[in-house]
Amino acid sequence: MGQTYPPSTQLQQHQFRIGRDHHGHWVVQDDSGLTGGLFVTRSDALKFALFENGNRPQAVIMMPGLFELDMTPHAKTPGETPHTARAA
Repeated sequence: MGQTYPPSTQLQQHQFRIGRDHHGHWVVQDDSGLTGGLFVTRSDALKFALFENGNRPQAVIMMPGLFELDMTPHAKTPGETPHTARAA
């Protein structure tokens, strides 16, 4: 029989958002704001997001409009960008 682990010790899965910034770069950022980056192509951004989230396409969200990279660790609601995030 295989060894099982309680949920608290299993790898936490993250959602990733992908969009374009005001320079035209492709931006990837996870929901915690701790993992992400800038990419030249949409394909590279998508490959990174899928690699980081365990190849779960349902956990990748394409963002309309401008999406700026913000690596500040803070809680954001889905769809918020640094320009629309509420002040803490």
